[in-house]
Amino acid sequence: MRLAIIQPSYIPWRGYFHQIQKADVFMFYDDVQYDKHGWRNRNRVKSANGTTWLTIPVAARGNVVESTPINEIRCASGQWRRKHWATLQQSYGRAPYFERYAPLLEEFYSRREDRLAELTIELTRRLAGELAIERTRFVRSSELAGIEGAATDRLISLMRAVGADHFISGPTARAYLDEAKLGAAGLTLEYMRYEYPEYEQLHPPYDAHVSILDLLFMQGASAGELIWGRSAGEETA
Repeated sequence: MRLAIIQPSYIPWRGYFHQIQKADVFMFYDDVQYDKHGWRNRNRVKSANGTTWLTIPVAARGNVVESTPINEIRCASGQWRRKHWATLQQSYGRAPYFERYAPLLEEFYSRREDRLAELTIELTRRLAGELAIERTRFVRSSELAGIEGAATDRLISLMRAVGADHFISGPTARAYLDEAKLGAAGLTLEYMRYEYPEYEQLHPPYDAHVSILDLLFMQGASAGELIWGRSAGEETA
């Protein structure tokens, strides 16, 4: 059984969804420390004025937020929902498939939930559905009991908790994963290769590292062809 683990993120890029598609089980790593300058509460979209950040403000007192688990982070009050939706409308209103996804996003930005992980996990799951990812089972690390250790030992514990024997990892994990320890535990490992074709974007020049929304707005139901290939069984190398 193949497992991928990533922290919950706000409207992630296509590589994130590729890991979801490749996995039998995808785990939202939601009980680890929140990273203030990561992707938990922000991502980038294309606009007529260039690449633009959409950032969800989080409630914090001093630096307390940096020692708080992701699943305990709350969104700050304010008009961010209205502003983010307005930015998407202004930036992509003329995109070929904007109207296809507008109802889903309008519903998301009308939600009053203030827990960051609840919002981002729900939207990620909905967007995975729009990409026709149907067989992957979603779990949250915070739902698992008896998880122990750190680094590779913790990964082994998480894999055993869900019955996985193969781990799908981002390439940056090469710096800290103990591959020998995984092998000794009878577990296999593969690293993602993020090599995706370009596509026409509404606002050139091309930027590969933007939210999945850009690809969906431009390609619609065929978006998956520019991530893993023509079908779930025809993955790109």
